[in-house]
Amino acid sequence: MDPSHSGHDAERGPVSGQMVRHGTGVNSNRAFPTNDYPANLDPFVLFERFHIDPDKGFPMHPHRGFEIVSYMLDGGMEHEDSLGVSHTAYEGDTMRITTGSGIRHSEFPADGAACNGLQLWVNLPREKKEIDADYADASASELPTTEYDGATVTTVVGDGSPIELQTPMEYLDARVSASWTWSVPSDWSGFLYGVSGSGTVDRDSFSEGDVLPVTGGGEIDVRTEGALRVVAVSGRPHDEPIRQRGPFVL
Repeated sequence: MDPSHSGHDAERGPVSGQMVRHGTGVNSNRAFPTNDYPANLDPFVLFERFHIDPDKGFPMHPHRGFEIVSYMLDGGMEHEDSLGVSHTAYEGDTMRITTGSGIRHSEFPADGAACNGLQLWVNLPREKKEIDADYADASASELPTTEYDGATVTTVVGDGSPIELQTPMEYLDARVSASWTWSVPSDWSGFLYGVSGSGTVDRDSFSEGDVLPVTGGGEIDVRTEGALRVVAVSGRPHDEPIRQRGPFVL
């Protein structure tokens, strides 16, 4: 990451996500790292919106060295892991996996129907890379939702959410009907990602699949004349290299 970046890049503004094919029947729109934004966003390793066709998915596979937050947008996803957990998350539900020293898990769409959602990988700091693997989930009804004048905001991770990670962070799902201001602490990094609809972010046009990286904190103005749904994710950097090797973050 270029340490000279402060706030978001006003000259470049939002960038487009990049389509990634993981295998038969699994496609994603990746926010970062991509050709347009070829970097991680410490403490975040990657973020993408996944689409899984019926009867496709990810068979049992290993991970270690980071945490995973999956947040469902449509349909259901079945999760099974080497801790003995078996759980299906539906629209608005979230799951957190701490891979730590190692875990194996599988992900498949539920009920013979396609599903799509958002998946975030968060690096574990060096001193926590080898902690025990762990799992938690929360239903949509357990996630706090606040009504503002111009937006409805659900807290996926942060104040009031039962989902906690090893990294101080916040993950918001904002359905904007007029305007909303996203505040990021000055020493945190993060990003906005467009889920649906269209509008502007700090006067730049912004719609589904667009990404606004933020590397120096600040306040971001989100507006729409119709409807715009975004997720806003921010966290405290570890200031450590992110070394991703496929399913492992070393």
